[in-house]
Amino acid sequence: MSILVVGLSHRSAPVPLLERVSASGDDLRKLLHAVHDAPNVAEATILSTCNRVEVYAVVDKFHGGVTAITELLALHSGVPLDDLSRHLYVHYEERAVQHAFAVACGLESMVVGEGQILGQIRTAFRLGQDEHTLGRELHEVLQQALRVGKRAHAETGIDKAGLSLVSVGLDIAAGYLGPVADVRALVVGAGSMSGLAAATLSRAGAREVVVANRTFDRAERLAASLAVPARAIRLDELDAALAEADLVISCTGATGLVLTAEQVAAADAAGDRRRFLLDLALPHDIDPGVRELPGVRLANLDDLRTAQEAAHAIGPEAERAVQAIVAEEVTAFLGAARAAAVAPTVVALRSKAAEVVEAELARLTGRLPELDDRARREITQTVRRVVDKLLHAPTVRVKELAAAPGGDAYADALRELFDLDPKAPEAVTRADLPGASSPSAEGHSNP
Repeated sequence: MSILVVGLSHRSAPVPLLERVSASGDDLRKLLHAVHDAPNVAEATILSTCNRVEVYAVVDKFHGGVTAITELLALHSGVPLDDLSRHLYVHYEERAVQHAFAVACGLESMVVGEGQILGQIRTAFRLGQDEHTLGRELHEVLQQALRVGKRAHAETGIDKAGLSLVSVGLDIAAGYLGPVADVRALVVGAGSMSGLAAATLSRAGAREVVVANRTFDRAERLAASLAVPARAIRLDELDAALAEADLVISCTGATGLVLTAEQVAAADAAGDRRRFLLDLALPHDIDPGVRELPGVRLANLDDLRTAQEAAHAIGPEAERAVQAIVAEEVTAFLGAARAAAVAPTVVALRSKAAEVVEAELARLTGRLPELDDRARREITQTVRRVVDKLLHAPTVRVKELAAAPGGDAYADALRELFDLDPKAPEAVTRADLPGASSPSAEGHSNP
């Protein structure tokens, strides 16, 4: 069995396609069960956010698993298989573990280092538990991913990078408009960066926050999460909301302009108010031509990064530090997993040796019934010590060797050399599974 990730994200697919593939509620649960019940799939869970949809699975065949998952994503979304496949990425075995850890650290996020992804992975983890589709292997990968993400944030502060961009932008806006607490804000988009901006506005006590998004229910959820007066609107209501806003923050991931210079000019036909526009998107959401309008000031990512660097905010060194942590943790995790994989074979070998010892001792007792109890005990202890000493060095060494890439070959060699029953290691593995009769029983700890 091997870990497989099949997905698409803001880096591989346009926003409209992501929105079609994303799932929530009953639709997400139905998709999860369809994946889990597919041929070649033993375990599964799904990470579905506004910026990514990823299926994490344990499969016994790579091509069979990829084909089944891809076809189910196409069926669920209604996107033609050929169109969807062009935007999918696939990670397998070691690369899948590396990807899971990088995602948890925020390295794959639109806002590098953003902390929301940890909560989203935790949601996917619990979904798999609740729906009984999560087993030992995914349980361990996802729990470790959460630990790695927490470590990266604690040791590098990378989660502050995205926050600093928003904070720098709002500081610039406050210098132009006055205190943020006095402004009416319009946030266009409901992704991670927009959510971060809305939450920052809420903490600053903005007079009102209006959230506009292509998918209305996401706008509603974001508006409902704020501690200041807030409401959601549809994109076709954008012009009316723009006319009332002092501060506009946009980050939609769209491929074209969301706000044109003509729209902004029409929003203040009288030209008697000041308006600050903050463009956090790449490519840009807001027409640079708005800079020519009276009373309007625009700041985009280039402006913010320049200000950020001037303030010595967290930069590329934090990202490099997180990448080093991910590499270290992947090596340690895979080494431990390979060493653990050989353990059932070692246990099976020792069990076979014990059976041989007991059989020979019983044979000795039958041939020498005159042995007294003391002599029988001494012989028994001696034979067992000899066997233990003979097995100690090779079993310790095979565990060490198994931690290296390709280490599973050593378990195969043990089985061949000692003629072990192939079913014996499997029986040990099953017996070692917590709550083996229920795949969800091992997931009661809170990551």
